[in-house]
Amino acid sequence: MADRRRAWMSWSSGKDSTMALDVIRRSEDIEVVALLVTMNAEADRVAMHAVRRTLVESQAERLGLALNFIELPAPCSNEIYELRMSQALDSALDDGIEHIAFGDLFLQDVRSYREKQLAGTGISPLFPLWGQPTDFLAQSMIDSGVQAVVTCVDPAQLPASFAGRIFDESLLADLPADVDPCGERGEFHTFVFGGPGFSSPIDVEIGEVVERDGFVFCDVEPRFG
Repeated sequence: MADRRRAWMSWSSGKDSTMALDVIRRSEDIEVVALLVTMNAEADRVAMHAVRRTLVESQAERLGLALNFIELPAPCSNEIYELRMSQALDSALDDGIEHIAFGDLFLQDVRSYREKQLAGTGISPLFPLWGQPTDFLAQSMIDSGVQAVVTCVDPAQLPASFAGRIFDESLLADLPADVDPCGERGEFHTFVFGGPGFSSPIDVEIGEVVERDGFVFCDVEPRFG
């Protein structure tokens, strides 16, 4: 069999990234070798998802993948973001990477931005979940064994009480009709502590829920002992 093309997975720590990674790892011609994670360097947490660095490290360990962090200041200008991303792409090329995979579902402006970022770099984007009906996809995530907790809620789109809830059939049933089942419009974000590709679940506990910068965040902590 010919050598497989090497890829990085753009990793949010959430359910869409997990599902996209699982799909692409089933490919016979692509090998995902590392996760690419955008971090809020000041908070030491994943941008928007507000997940602790230690938990992302636990995910990578259980998935058997290397980690590459993009460290961003807070607040971060678009110029700084694009500079740090360009530096990450240089590292990817040095690593022989031909693709970066994304968990985007249907927002064309987001996809176009990613394609523009990678245009001319020698690295092409992959969107393994693109265009799937999100109600079907959300149920597929649960059926595949994805274990996730809601870590961030936009209270302008979804009641704050969803922060800290497990992403399961009960949650899907309770979502307002105008909320995307996968939260693709930013209604909510998740952290995955177990699922396809994980060697074992991460032992976590639900911590404090706080409101900050117009969003509601639920802290997820590793459980020790």
